[in-house]
Amino acid sequence: MDALHHSRSAAGLWPQGSAARVPYWVYQDEENYKREQQRIFEGPTWNFVCLESDIPDKGDYRTNVIGSLPVIVVRDADGRINCFENRCAHRGALIALDDSGNVQNNFKCIYHAWSYDLAGNLRGIAFERGINGVGGMPKDFRRDQFGPRKLRTTALGGLVFATLSPDTPPIEEYLGAEILGRVKRVLNRPIKIMGRFVQPLPNNWKLYVENVKDTYHASLLHLFFTTFHISRLTQGGGVLVSPDGGHHASYTIGMPEGANAVAYRDQGIRSESDDYRLLDTRLLDSVDEFGDRIQLQMLTIFPACIVQQINNCLAVRQVVPRGPGRMDLHWTYLGFVDDSPDMTRRRLTQQNLVGPAGFVSMEDGCVGGFVQRGIAAAGGEVSVVEMGGETTESQATRATEASVRGFWKAYRRYMGY
Repeated sequence: MDALHHSRSAAGLWPQGSAARVPYWVYQDEENYKREQQRIFEGPTWNFVCLESDIPDKGDYRTNVIGSLPVIVVRDADGRINCFENRCAHRGALIALDDSGNVQNNFKCIYHAWSYDLAGNLRGIAFERGINGVGGMPKDFRRDQFGPRKLRTTALGGLVFATLSPDTPPIEEYLGAEILGRVKRVLNRPIKIMGRFVQPLPNNWKLYVENVKDTYHASLLHLFFTTFHISRLTQGGGVLVSPDGGHHASYTIGMPEGANAVAYRDQGIRSESDDYRLLDTRLLDSVDEFGDRIQLQMLTIFPACIVQQINNCLAVRQVVPRGPGRMDLHWTYLGFVDDSPDMTRRRLTQQNLVGPAGFVSMEDGCVGGFVQRGIAAAGGEVSVVEMGGETTESQATRATEASVRGFWKAYRRYMGY
């Protein structure tokens, strides 16, 4: 049975009805991918679009993508943040071409010079009345009946989210109390942007989201984490999963491992190495800036936003689907406005941990592609996601896949599977 048939019949073919078994066709099928755009990214979800500090003044804007939907996010004269589809109502061209910029009063489409105000309303049409009374638009044409789609916006901890759906609940309700608290734990004061880039990856977008939620892999794949005791399963920590399954926060507490300190070596796991040394140990110079000994916290907001704290390296990652088998990862490095010069230097140094060539996340850029290639002929097979059982509840351990199962619980609900 091919992958296409599986996607059309998915409601009855999800193995055992369990989030602990995931069919591989969901990472491959074009029809399923299109359904995701409509039911998830354009559905009742909150999607990260920019930072408040990206657009501090009237007319400041950034462009972004929600799934496959291009959007403009802009601050208006009253200080409100508006978001609307980056699509001209005339012939469908992009209205704004740059990643960011400032327009004082309106956006103007380069194709035929139709213009839009800072709320996305169609305000001007070039030669609307024609020339010398000939040509132009019909007299009964009404601008207010045409325009790009408008999205609701909300802000949390300096992050801006948008949704097309009128049914998306307030962001606080959407996240739930525990995950909301974990966002506020890190983003607890005005933030500044320290850098950004885009990383193309050769895998389905869901494989990357799963990977971030997968606390089981972190100290098995990443030699740096294990060797330098940044995140080991034998340290303290756990996984929080929102009641709906979609959002999670995993955390590692720096603490003595006791008799478990030799567990990786005893199992011959490659991620602990006596030969791996740092010539510049400033990379490990971290401070407990949040006062709770949590040296790593990874947090996901369904469907595609990640808030990262690895020691003092802070970042927001946005997953952007580009087709069934590829995606872009948008990275934004963060600091705080009140950071001292020493803390700024520390954050800049620790940013070498992550990114395409990061000491840690270099491997994450590879493994999604390894899976995509490994399942190429296995559309009818399933993955086994059963570490820590079959439930999606929070657990006081990271030797679990509870938050991965939580993602599939939420995914199936949005997709109607």
